[in-house]
Amino acid sequence: MMEDFDEIYEEEEEEEEDEDRAAEEQLLKYAPDPVVVRGSGHVTVFGLSNKYESEFPSALTGKVAPEEFKASINRVNSCLRKTLPVNVRWLLCGCLCCCCTLGFSLWPVICLSKRTRRSLEKLLEWENSRLYHKLCLHWRLSKRKCETNNMMEFVILIEFLPKIPIFRPD
Repeated sequence: MMEDFDEIYEEEEEEEEDEDRAAEEQLLKYAPDPVVVRGSGHVTVFGLSNKYESEFPSALTGKVAPEEFKASINRVNSCLRKTLPVNVRWLLCGCLCCCCTLGFSLWPVICLSKRTRRSLEKLLEWENSRLYHKLCLHWRLSKRKCETNNMMEFVILIEFLPKIPIFRPD
C-alpha cells in the first residue's frame, strides 16, 4: 500500500518538473538576445581587455538608468586598471625568460589573469545582487570569438531574466 503511494508521489513530482521545465523554456524562447559589452581598450592579456565601453546600449533603455550602467562599467574598468598593468609586466618578464625556463616563467601571469577574471566575476555578482537582479537583468563575463579575427575575448553579457509571477495565497 505504501509503495503505491510513493510511486504516485514520484510520478506527480516528475510531471511538475516537466511542466516547470517547459514553462521556463517557453519564457527563455521569447527573451530578447543578451546585450554584449565588448572590450574597447588597447591592451588585451589572455582575452581580457584593459577597458570596457561605457556607452549606454539602446537595448537597455527603460530597463536601467544610463547613470547606473555607466557607474557599473566604471567599477569594472577601475578593477581592470588596478590589476592589468601588473599582469602586463609579468607577461613581458615571462616572455623574456620563456626560453630559459621552458615556459614556466609564464605561470605567474596565467595565475594573475585567472585572479583578475575571478575579481571581475565577483564584482559582477555583487552588481547583480545589489541592483540588476531586481531589474530582471543578469551581468556575467563570457568568452566569445572576436569579430575581427579568430582570437577569443572576454565580454560582459547582460541577459534579460524572465519575470516570474509571485503567487500569493488568499
